[in-house]
Amino acid sequence: MCGRARCTLNPGQVAQACRLADGGGDASSIPTLQMDRYSRVNLECSSYIPINFEELTYRPSYNVSPGAYLPVVAARKEAKGSGEGREAPVIHCMKWGLVPSFTKKTEKPDHFKMFNARSESIKEKASFRRLIPTNRCLVAVEGFYEWKKDGSRKQPYYIHFKDHRPLVFAALYDSWVNSEGEILHTFTILTTRSSTALQWLHDRMPVILGNKGSIDVWLEKSTPKLEAVLGPYEDSDLVWYPVTTAVGKPSFDGPECIKEIKLKSTGENPMSKFFAKKKVDKSQSEPEHKKSSNEFPQTDAFGSVKDEPDAEETEELTKEEKNGKSDHFAPPKGETIGPDVCGIKREFEEMATNSISQTETAIVLPASPVKKGKSVKSTGDRQASLLSYFGKR
Repeated sequence: MCGRARCTLNPGQVAQACRLADGGGDASSIPTLQMDRYSRVNLECSSYIPINFEELTYRPSYNVSPGAYLPVVAARKEAKGSGEGREAPVIHCMKWGLVPSFTKKTEKPDHFKMFNARSESIKEKASFRRLIPTNRCLVAVEGFYEWKKDGSRKQPYYIHFKDHRPLVFAALYDSWVNSEGEILHTFTILTTRSSTALQWLHDRMPVILGNKGSIDVWLEKSTPKLEAVLGPYEDSDLVWYPVTTAVGKPSFDGPECIKEIKLKSTGENPMSKFFAKKKVDKSQSEPEHKKSSNEFPQTDAFGSVKDEPDAEETEELTKEEKNGKSDHFAPPKGETIGPDVCGIKREFEEMATNSISQTETAIVLPASPVKKGKSVKSTGDRQASLLSYFGKR
């Protein structure tokens, strides 16, 4: 499609781009219609005031959108006496966005409704079919913009000829009269399937008439077959580059519109990195305060105490503890834990009984496992301990 364009051409450049002076004539001598700002007479004030309902003016712009005026080349009959009604090209200022002549006079024109027309179906739709025999025209621009969709984001590209010569589009025009009797001339640009080189960007492109032969075929009303010039432009001199996304705003204008920019490298989306599942470091996944039941420091006296579990066992225990299903301290099935054995090997008990003679020493250990952050309370002087016995001797 074609919904934005750059056109800063004057009438002479438009005539030259459309090959109107190739026969040796002067391009600047081509007649023009409504290319300047018009005024009307206010009979009450006897003075000229600008037209405030529709300013019939062409304003050169780097960012032209539907609803703006552009110079259009059409074939019109010359005045009587000069060429006996012979048709000759004329540069006419028209508004982009077709308003069919059968539109109701009281209806507000919608120029975005038909600013493009599919060349494959113009003979099928009444809005365009009746215009083909007599209302064909040419639109000259320096380039046009097209947007590449990338998800929710759209990147605009500026498309133009490599040698910067103007592009000439095939178009149709019509005239509509409103309720006040004012005549509005509008046009639509024809589109076709995208060329092989531009299929990556969009599936449609404007019909570009790249030589004088195709221009003459489209502009001459006697030509019966037009399909030959309505195909995509396949030559390699059509180039493009990315431009700022600000051209999406119709109010944005100036040379900045066609300034080439560098696109950022298409890396991984930062948001996808944020929501991606993080890999857990096994060496740091276990909290420091969660340890196995063998928390007592090993000495020579405790040499027979069971060693720390290996890495795989630690990982399994950690998972069980996180799920709240750990039976780390539970006794084996079918056995009960007694007050005299609680996590201490039998060899330690035998060593203690052999060392103590004729003294009844009761080592009372808690019946439940030691909880995190809590230590066993001291029994004080009421009960002898193993260390106190050796200290007395």
